[in-house]
Amino acid sequence: MKTIRFATFAAAFLMASSALAAETLVIDGATVHPVTKNPFVGRVVIANGIITAVGADVSIPPDAQRIDARGFHVYPGMFDAFSSLGLVEVDAVSATSDHTEMGMYNPHLTAASAIHPSSEVIPVTRANGITHAIVAPRAGRDGVISGQATLINLDGWTVDEMAVVPSVALVIDWPGIVTRRYDPVTFSFKDTPYNDAKEAAEKEQNELREWFDAARHYRQAEAVKDTRAHRDQKLAALSLCLEGKKPVIIVAETKRDIEAAVAFAEDYKLNMILAGAADAWRVKDLLAKKNIPVILRRTQSLPREDDDSYDQPYATPAQLQAAGVRIAFASSAGSGGGAPSGPHGSRTVPYEAEQATGFGLSEDDALRAVTLWPAEIFGVADKLGSIEAGKIANVIVTDGSPLAIESQIRHIIIAGREVELGNKHASLYEKYRARPHREPSGAVGARR
Repeated sequence: MKTIRFATFAAAFLMASSALAAETLVIDGATVHPVTKNPFVGRVVIANGIITAVGADVSIPPDAQRIDARGFHVYPGMFDAFSSLGLVEVDAVSATSDHTEMGMYNPHLTAASAIHPSSEVIPVTRANGITHAIVAPRAGRDGVISGQATLINLDGWTVDEMAVVPSVALVIDWPGIVTRRYDPVTFSFKDTPYNDAKEAAEKEQNELREWFDAARHYRQAEAVKDTRAHRDQKLAALSLCLEGKKPVIIVAETKRDIEAAVAFAEDYKLNMILAGAADAWRVKDLLAKKNIPVILRRTQSLPREDDDSYDQPYATPAQLQAAGVRIAFASSAGSGGGAPSGPHGSRTVPYEAEQATGFGLSEDDALRAVTLWPAEIFGVADKLGSIEAGKIANVIVTDGSPLAIESQIRHIIIAGREVELGNKHASLYEKYRARPHREPSGAVGARR
């Protein structure tokens, strides 16, 4: 009986949740920033999780819930193009970290299987205007193929509810030449002779090629009618990336590694997306020629090399954009040169974009790089990235530019449902803001 009652309650709850998601909303009177067009004052109509109408004087459905947004602005929800949201809660507590797997080659594993929907980091992130993100697994210390990234909305009780594209791209950590590594056991750096590091990198790069060669042969075997080829999950996952059928994110930082990764992608006709890319500015013409987009590491970070200009991380986005390279901002693409990374940096992605506007990137392009361009890079611009009829209703209402640190998010709508702005940061702020005042110990009248 208890089981039946619980099942009945669960069914009723899910029906109620669906009803909330299906309600019709109208954001009325705001300055609408579609991103694909010039801003205008008007309305955005949302029904069944989809934007159904956008315009200066579109009609309001009689059953619609109206959000009075006069004096405010409506923007597309922002996109973190490479994150570990839901995979890591506390970096120092291993039990809360699930962004890496054992083994060097894991093309068949998806980030979706490890995402924790109840992560406290997700509400903190979305309260800053991030409505969807790429959640990407990372390889361990010596790993190469990390697994498959997942595109999620930052709202939902389960991963199935959150997932927009469960397997959106393969992630490869390019095996570069590493002559110095930090040892967390001794809290010191350990150096490796250059020739030894070079030999190790070349060995892993050759192994990576062997994997893709095997995937190519596996695909040929599967194409044979009545084949008896044994099902291999790893090779099957890799074969889907050949001929550009699924994007491949390759994380590489140095000029040498980026050039090697580009050559590798060309050999196997991969639809390559470069991530991290501290030295991308050094090879911007190559990236533009090969039409390879770049997911940038943290803009607010230190230069990678001692002889780089102090402002190189700030200037790289504009330099790439001017060269014709499509860019996107992200929280976890690369180490960040001393800046905090991981899921806790996701909420600051808008500020990474804003930082670049003082060093040559236009305000409009900075906004596109956290909305429309990442959607185009991952092939989901028909679903996300701008305010247009037919797209998923991920929109935010703000009192200013969402890239400006002083702006406040007033409403956030994900998949057509208005989501609460409450989060752990806000609750702790209110808790300690209300703390009673006490005189310092030893002062006259101090409480004991």
